[in-house]
Amino acid sequence: MNWIESLLLGLLQGLTEYLPISSSGHLTIASSLFGIDGEQNLAFTVIVHVATVLSTLVVLWKEIVWIFKDLFSRQSWKSYSGLNEGTRYAINIVISMIPVGIVGLFFKDSIEEIFGSGTKVVGCMLLVTALLLTFSYYAKPRQNESISCGNAFVIGLAQAVAVLPGLSRSGSTIATGLLLGNRKDKLAQFSFLMVIPPILGEALLDAKDLIEQAGASAAQGTGAGVLLVGFLAAFVSGMAACRWMISIVRKGKLIYFGIYCAVAGVLTLLFL
Repeated sequence: MNWIESLLLGLLQGLTEYLPISSSGHLTIASSLFGIDGEQNLAFTVIVHVATVLSTLVVLWKEIVWIFKDLFSRQSWKSYSGLNEGTRYAINIVISMIPVGIVGLFFKDSIEEIFGSGTKVVGCMLLVTALLLTFSYYAKPRQNESISCGNAFVIGLAQAVAVLPGLSRSGSTIATGLLLGNRKDKLAQFSFLMVIPPILGEALLDAKDLIEQAGASAAQGTGAGVLLVGFLAAFVSGMAACRWMISIVRKGKLIYFGIYCAVAGVLTLLFL
């Protein structure tokens, strides 16, 4: 991988991580077009994902400070209803992490095999993403004032299933939340915050393998400078996409991304 490919893939990761069109699917497609072996560039994939997480921290820093401020303030922990809003929000994020944690612990090897199975899976999952976004656009459930524990768990299930390449994580979680009747202005923020702990946790758990893979990538021509270019590109484009996606969800314009995913899925199945 050279620095131009790193720049393009980093920009692609940052944009597609937040837009409901699947970052993993687009990286798989782009790597296929560039002739890049995904298994040989694990370090790059992990690094650009961490970059997008850091962009979330920058964009939503006020919300994160609010959560921690409420979490460590004086309050009664006798009941869930007696907790302040920030603490309930933090609990919901923890609940949403349970499904993806189970998948990561017990099905990691199977998922890695799927990621190495080519673009056919990506094309099929892009079509599934299109269906989810379309259903959520036309469904009109009663609006809930806040995200409940049960809804947080179901949204977490959607996130766990969305580890499949081509199935958009943000699209799946936001669409699921909308179908459950949660407010648009709350969902994008929750969807972006709930992914921070799993990605950072996975990066820490895979630190040893990541260092070894970085060495292998360097031996194949993917040096630290190339990785840095991808990191910065994903970080900057991620910040822009995060802000844009929050605005899009509030306006309810997800149907256009559904159309895009349908077209991209069909083209992927036909030509890649």
